Amino acid sequence: MRVLYMGTPDFAVEALEAIIDKGHEIIGVVTQPDKVRGRGGKVSFSPIKEVALKHNLNIYQPIKVRDPEFIQTIRDLEPEVIVVAAFGQILPKELLDMPPYGCINVHASLLPKYRGASPIQAAILNGEKETGVTIMHMDVKLDTGDMILQESIPIADDETGGSLHDKLALLGARLVVEALDKLKDGSAPRIPQDDSLASYVKMLDKDMGTIDFSQPALNIERMIRGLNPWPSAYTKLDGKILKFWRADVVEYSGDGDPGQIVEVGKDSFTVMTGEDALEIRELQLEGKKRLSCDAFLRGYSLEKGTILG
Repeated sequence: MRVLYMGTPDFAVEALEAIIDKGHEIIGVVTQPDKVRGRGGKVSFSPIKEVALKHNLNIYQPIKVRDPEFIQTIRDLEPEVIVVAAFGQILPKELLDMPPYGCINVHASLLPKYRGASPIQAAILNGEKETGVTIMHMDVKLDTGDMILQESIPIADDETGGSLHDKLALLGARLVVEALDKLKDGSAPRIPQDDSLASYVKMLDKDMGTIDFSQPALNIERMIRGLNPWPSAYTKLDGKILKFWRADVVEYSGDGDPGQIVEVGKDSFTVMTGEDALEIRELQLEGKKRLSCDAFLRGYSLEKGTILG
């Protein structure tokens, strides 16, 4: 099939590679404009642009996909189908209606649950036992289109946002090529979503990582895993940002205020929360390397009673 692929971050890479490996004709790759990063003003390409360059594919980077000139460019390409995976812009109806086989989307949740921008992290933050990938026909609303395929995977007890991202990217790659086969032979179903079961999640931002120690330890532990690697879960120690990368929920019957360090051992320390406590196992102080807690405590004098935050 003549496929126009639209995607931007790492999550979209596996699906594009799978479509190429399957032998489909990639007539173009659409991704977000390049970004300038750091003080040196270095130009950074999206992960999808890197893949497109590797395969010598035509690349398009519109500031707005609604721009009439861009829409005409796509019309001239005559795509049979448009595949979208974490592209980052809402497609107008004019684009959605253009290809004869329509537009399909690779979404990292079991729709209609967790429509929106951060479904992978939301599944961990909310303590879900499973999540998955949905391949759906796109419509003008956000993640509301009829479903073609859906498959679930379990969420491990130690799952992080990063590890779950990688698992779902691979699952999405497998499902999207299966969906393209079904579109081609006319067997792709249209399974309506139950809007009464829908939930929405917003885009991640750095402020989401600020730890509120008045919350139960279980919620904070999920936050540490779910927001790993970005934006991470963090507090402050002596005026510096302190990131937590791994922690265990433990019972604690002694006195202490939320955010107070109530125990300091050889290889961990324990922080009081609104319910139970957190035993910190891996962390990173601003300007320093990520360390196991025992290595951190060998180089940093941490006293019982210290208040974090």
